[in-house]
Amino acid sequence: MTIVVITTIFIVVNPAKNYKYLSPSPEAKLFVALIRAADRLTQDAELLIKSHGLTATQYNVLRILRGAGPDGLPCKRIGDRMISRDPDMTRLLDRMEKRSLITRERQTEDRRVIKTRITPAGLEILKKLDAPVDELHKKQFRHVSAAKLKALADAIEEAFPAAAPE
Repeated sequence: MTIVVITTIFIVVNPAKNYKYLSPSPEAKLFVALIRAADRLTQDAELLIKSHGLTATQYNVLRILRGAGPDGLPCKRIGDRMISRDPDMTRLLDRMEKRSLITRERQTEDRRVIKTRITPAGLEILKKLDAPVDELHKKQFRHVSAAKLKALADAIEEAFPAAAPE
């Protein structure tokens, strides 16, 4: 016969008597609010983008390349403009090229440079996503007035200026 004895030990931790809880600074509150908002906004967007067969990173690359126009961009410039950095941009572009969303071409004037351009197939996916993404953003911010949206966007841009394209 085996007897098993289970005990539970409760440890009560008392904060130091002189410990004072400091309320978070405005910066700390803003940091948490921005992280929380970014997570919620990103989750909704990723679901929409995934339904069209793309990852958020691939979508970001396609938007960057559409904005670059027919001249395209070298890999480093794409990486510089990304919202979220991808540690292996080359493999990401390899996968996108295999799906015919982009093309890459080594430049004759400087063979070290490989220009990446969006293809008609990549443009078509973006075209299909433009309206749904816009509607999603309207839905996400439906409770915020246009004036507050502008003020919030201006404040965030002031705090975190976008890097100027080279």
